[in-house]
Amino acid sequence: MAIASNNKTISHDGRREMTVEEFKAWLIKKFDCDRDGRISKDELRQAVRLAGGWFAGRKVRAGVQAADANCDGYVEEEELDLLVDFAQKHLKVKIVPF
Repeated sequence: MAIASNNKTISHDGRREMTVEEFKAWLIKKFDCDRDGRISKDELRQAVRLAGGWFAGRKVRAGVQAADANCDGYVEEEELDLLVDFAQKHLKVKIVPF
């Protein structure tokens, strides 16, 4: 069961609930500080820290490594789907199918 709060859906476990498309838009809008359309390690580290995550540096390296298909050190828009699992584990986000 989920409840809506200020245009956000919060699941019963306290996680923010969103679709994959909403997740992508949220991540870019909230954490792409330099507005280059991609997420750097530093930007992802900020997201993990704001979510209350421990060992942000280690988690971020693992998240970027898992999602960075072209190995350029950034997660571009087309690679954001690969961050879904990471977000559910470390950003207190629940990704729902629709």
